[in-house]
Amino acid sequence: MTENPNCGIVFACVAPHGWTLIPELADEPDDCHVTRAAMAELGRRLAAADPEVIILATPHGFRVRDAIAIADVARMAGTLHHNGKTVEMNVPVDRTLVASIAKTADSRGIPVALAGFAGNSESESAIPLDWGTFVPLWFMGHGRNMTGYGHVLADKPEQELGPPVVVLNPSRSLPWEANVRVGEAIADAAIRDGRRIAFVASCDWAHAHEGSRYGASPAAAKVDAAVEAALRDGNPGRLIELDPEDVANAAVDGLWQALILAGVMNREPMQGELLSYEVVRAYSVGMFVAAYAPTQE
Repeated sequence: MTENPNCGIVFACVAPHGWTLIPELADEPDDCHVTRAAMAELGRRLAAADPEVIILATPHGFRVRDAIAIADVARMAGTLHHNGKTVEMNVPVDRTLVASIAKTADSRGIPVALAGFAGNSESESAIPLDWGTFVPLWFMGHGRNMTGYGHVLADKPEQELGPPVVVLNPSRSLPWEANVRVGEAIADAAIRDGRRIAFVASCDWAHAHEGSRYGASPAAAKVDAAVEAALRDGNPGRLIELDPEDVANAAVDGLWQALILAGVMNREPMQGELLSYEVVRAYSVGMFVAAYAPTQE
């Protein structure tokens, strides 16, 4: 556990990433009011924790087979479009913490790949933002409509809206337990870093509810029920016991990031609250929002 309550992991959460959760992209009418309200509350709780860096694990975007991929660039930038509406985001990457997490994981035999994109110099390096990163960050201090903002690579905005980020992507070809171990490495690196750090597990859950483009499966309700119980109990590590066949049939994308969160919580005991669950019919996806803070002794 963190000896100094003013540093290390000071907040953690599970957040969904359906792009119409962003108010500027919302459909009218839509069916995700419960989740959107919970995400707004998540943003308020994160702001109260006052992190200096946000570490986020996403299932989308850049991936490396057989390794945990970490963005090793100066910035991440992207655009989301929906029904003629556009939002953009440009966020700085904390390369000091990137290096520390990678070194810690590597020293423990956890396969890590540092991923770059575009130019090799810091002023020219940026990785595109995927929606699994974009949507949670929108509610966590980086939200803005930046249509027309052109300085994606070389120039940073005069004033950053939110803290710098570290973004990583688990590999589904690795054993599930590797995600728990990388979560432990993240928490240990965060403690050594000496700053206040938040961890975000970007997770949508079963995509195989009625009406799904993947086809409906009874595994969807089964897996979502197990996730709800684990998150409500503050024990995402229990999800490692899920049946892999159920995970595949339910078409989840949250398991790997939640197991990273479990590793973080192994090092930093936390307690919290399940803020919401709903099956958002626009996506036929189960979405959970949960917030955790270090246990107070």
